[in-house]
Amino acid sequence: MEIFKYLEKYDYEQVVFCQDKTSGLKAIIAIHDTTLGPALGGARMWSYATEEQAIEDALRLARGMTYKNAAAGLNLGGGKTVIIGDPFKDKNEEMFRALGRFIQGLNGRYITAEDVGTSVTDMDLIHEETDYVTGISPSFGSSGNPSPVTAYGVYLGMKAAAKEAFGSDSLQDRTIAVQGLGNVAYTLCEYLYNEGAKLVVTDINKNAVDRVVNDFNAVAVDPGDIYSQDVDIFAPCALGAIINDETIPQLKAKVIAGSANNQLKDSSHGDMIHEMGIVYAPDYVINAGGVINVADELYGYNRERAMKRVEAIYDSITKIFEISKRDNIPTYLAANRLAEERIERISKSRSQFLKNGKNILNGR
Repeated sequence: MEIFKYLEKYDYEQVVFCQDKTSGLKAIIAIHDTTLGPALGGARMWSYATEEQAIEDALRLARGMTYKNAAAGLNLGGGKTVIIGDPFKDKNEEMFRALGRFIQGLNGRYITAEDVGTSVTDMDLIHEETDYVTGISPSFGSSGNPSPVTAYGVYLGMKAAAKEAFGSDSLQDRTIAVQGLGNVAYTLCEYLYNEGAKLVVTDINKNAVDRVVNDFNAVAVDPGDIYSQDVDIFAPCALGAIINDETIPQLKAKVIAGSANNQLKDSSHGDMIHEMGIVYAPDYVINAGGVINVADELYGYNRERAMKRVEAIYDSITKIFEISKRDNIPTYLAANRLAEERIERISKSRSQFLKNGKNILNGR
């Protein structure tokens, strides 16, 4: 990867490489855009095969957070942290405290939160070194684990997508394939099971699979077989770029709606599924519940206020479908248009304000 060409192409602001020999910390903080406010995005820990994969994931996720926060109506920009390491083996207190010090050094340009492979406990350790962290323990006046709220938003967005595809938002008797069974997906499965949906599930973690099979009467399949299942809805809830040239021909689902970030490997795959008539709920809109929830902490957390904003995800997804049909564009483009137009409006407003301020100082 030619890093500066990539940064210029997608207009990133900053990338920070963080290394702490004592703790073994190797992390990348990517800040994409702070037009709307400080960059907010979680800290992900994953066993990346190469450092280049970690860098690419950080960049893609940071840009996704810019769009997610803008589309959710938040006054926040987009950023992300990835930590290279096995979240089940490599964690230690010193690692997260070291990361907290790096975040503190950014002086509020970036605010972190829980993500794949990290927990509330990890956020509490970061909080020992910086206030620029959300999703910490409720004892600190925080909202705690954002995963259940993310799951609720995905559930509501999936219902909106079902209404678009099937004419009803009921998920009773719908067969739903869930890829990845982490914290968000487990709670999502609970919502789906309680509404009477039939679940087909997979994960590389056998214990996670067994838990969902036992708790929600799900059918388990091998990870490579999840795409070809004869289901109504496919819910990607693991890593990104899983809608691609290899997987699209296997899909039988009429709806794609899940919590994973950056589900499309690139924009051409959004065009492909649109042409196939698959209803796609853009990932960064449907999975915004967690960031909406933790962002509320910045104002003094109020759960009722936060959940009210999360419930608006149903309407946001519906609006995107309306724009898609009106303008005859894929849903991913409709969502991008909403986010980009908001960023552009704020950018122009800020530029005009600065221009007017200079004129006043110059006596004009």
